[in-house]
Amino acid sequence: MTLDPVHFDGIAQLAGRIDHGADASDRRAFAKTVWEQFLDPLVARDGRTIVDPIGEQSLRLVDCEDVALRDREFPTEHGLDAGTINPTTFKNGLVIDIAQAAMSATPSNLDLHRSRTVVATVHSNDETMTVDETWGKFDEGFSRSRAVKIPPLPRFAEGVVHALALYLAESTHARDHADDVEDLLVLDGPLYPRGLLRWADQHPDLADFLIEDPRPTTVLENYVRLVEEFVDREVPLFGFVKNPATGVITRTLKQKRKAELSVPWANDAALFTRLLERGEYVDDVEGKRWERDTSALTYTNWFRSRGGVDGVLSQNGDALGVERKRDLEEYEVTFFVVYDPRDDLCYRVEAPYAFTRDEQTREALTMQVLQDVAIAHGPPTIIDKADELARIRNPEKRSLCESFEEQFETSQDRSYDDHRWADPAEQY
Repeated sequence: MTLDPVHFDGIAQLAGRIDHGADASDRRAFAKTVWEQFLDPLVARDGRTIVDPIGEQSLRLVDCEDVALRDREFPTEHGLDAGTINPTTFKNGLVIDIAQAAMSATPSNLDLHRSRTVVATVHSNDETMTVDETWGKFDEGFSRSRAVKIPPLPRFAEGVVHALALYLAESTHARDHADDVEDLLVLDGPLYPRGLLRWADQHPDLADFLIEDPRPTTVLENYVRLVEEFVDREVPLFGFVKNPATGVITRTLKQKRKAELSVPWANDAALFTRLLERGEYVDDVEGKRWERDTSALTYTNWFRSRGGVDGVLSQNGDALGVERKRDLEEYEVTFFVVYDPRDDLCYRVEAPYAFTRDEQTREALTMQVLQDVAIAHGPPTIIDKADELARIRNPEKRSLCESFEEQFETSQDRSYDDHRWADPAEQY
């Protein structure tokens, strides 16, 4: 049943009871103040440098059509992504997630597109449960798979099986096919396994798991070795973050300025949106209205990031004990932010400092990203292509779960919400 109009109006009127604080123009002005006074560099209260510009700090723009038509910086591109079935709990106590990683190429490489790395992570509080963790091959040797047992955890079992399946499949596939990448690799997501690195801050159980179990360290080591391999070969790579939710800058600002002025942004992406959005106030029947200019992509310079989870791979971080064979600063996360006004969206692009410290390489990566976004009207086509290859669709997820139910002689542990929101066709 839809909302009756009178009920809709009653709910909408609640907005009138909310004073949203400073107006948009004040927030734009404050964002400019933050940019001009706090980011060169951004220093925490304890004196640590959190964010530091590489080269000249500046806000820049490029015409969408002009950048789309320019010569490409990298003749070929490869993309990497992994898809999962999402954590599934069965009545026998097993919690399972399965990830499938794939790599795309432009121009296309059909053998590469065919290859998959599949990882199943399994959790049970039953100590007698065993898993054969050896790698196996399938699809005439084009693909390989592995099952991994997660030790009993009092909490967060679903999050752990999901993250380990996803990142182990992705990083293994990337290293297996590193030599196929000739000019540029684009990861669908951050440069390092952010979801795994965040565990240390979430709960003591997860922090202990990071220290005591070798699997998370093995996953992170895969990413560290991947960076080293690409630096050794002088082939750049970067991560394209579609939904940046980092809050390092905003959290640091709140700590520094809470006695003077509240920081209004929920995360760093909201701050950069205010900085990068261009337009003007125009007259309207109800007063002034903001009209956004959609002709140009806007973007920042590159920054080094050593705050939050990025600090783990900084020159002062411990990398969870993973050995780093090159100068420590080469592994540091660097990023820039690009804003697409056509969709009112910000994207964060991450690359190791080993590449972005060189001005020519930094500029080439920037122009490649801008061209890809301008042409695709969103994330680069190469990672959409990888996403299409790696994705496990809903009908396939259901079929896999049914297969597991037969294998385990059990059934999926469903809740009322599973029944309530199921496809009507599945209920009969």
